[in-house]
Amino acid sequence: MSSVRPILLFVVLAVVAGNNLDAQTAAKLEVKLPLQQKSVRFAVIVDSGTCDHDQYDVAQQMETYRKVVGFDFVIMLGDNIYGGHAPRDFAQKFEIPYKPMLDAGVKFYASLGNHDDPNIERLYKPFNMGGQRYHSFKKGDVQFFALDSDYMDAPQLKWLEDNLRGANARWKICYFHHPLYNDGKMHGADLDLRNQLTPLLKGYGVNAVFSGHEHAYERIKPADGIYYFILGSSGKLARHDFRESQQMAKSYDRDRTFMLVEIAGDNLYFQTISRSGETVDSGELVRQQPAATAQAAGH
Repeated sequence: MSSVRPILLFVVLAVVAGNNLDAQTAAKLEVKLPLQQKSVRFAVIVDSGTCDHDQYDVAQQMETYRKVVGFDFVIMLGDNIYGGHAPRDFAQKFEIPYKPMLDAGVKFYASLGNHDDPNIERLYKPFNMGGQRYHSFKKGDVQFFALDSDYMDAPQLKWLEDNLRGANARWKICYFHHPLYNDGKMHGADLDLRNQLTPLLKGYGVNAVFSGHEHAYERIKPADGIYYFILGSSGKLARHDFRESQQMAKSYDRDRTFMLVEIAGDNLYFQTISRSGETVDSGELVRQQPAATAQAAGH
């Protein structure tokens, strides 16, 4: 019996030490969100499914912040699974790195990128796509529209218009892989997609757009009353990627990142965090009045 007690004592001390470590870590976190009651809180990742140390570092930092911030869902902006799409790929590139969040009940809502396989990923239940290439869901007073920007055909555009027209949420947020505005040297803006989507985004009062593809972070100054974020560095990184421009509000291309977002009333609070825990951008944005009505846009 005497040989067992030290082991039990060690286990107890290890658990206590672990709990204290969590408390100490939480105390050191620089949380820029107000954490208001009944707010909508979520995280954002994109270009994440690499299965390398960088992805796992970002995932660990996300879980550290989740314990304090309390976000309960994540939007994924595409390139969720790089390379193969066998069951082991989903395990190594999604299920294992985000296991603590999945175990805590956090839901992930995916959109498709150019490295994704739509025939497999849209059917993968933990991505919550409902078997569709594009889909919508509502959280509180926020309606989300996840699009497939890799194949923006006429049926998808009609679906988006019909669903934007019917949405009565205070906030309308679209997210998809390819950015409409972007000052990166690696890919840049998708002008054809911008021409297709901008009339609908303006005409039906979309408030914010999240995209990836460019492997760095950029926040664009509001265009037509819409806030644009590019976050393509949750698993990959393009260093020294940006050109300065008049449309750029903030950029960061020195490390992998994820975002935290909180929406309360007419305010959107955001915090962009590196894998080391550094806050690289944060702020409060006020919901803008739509720049044009659907009628004025010709829809």
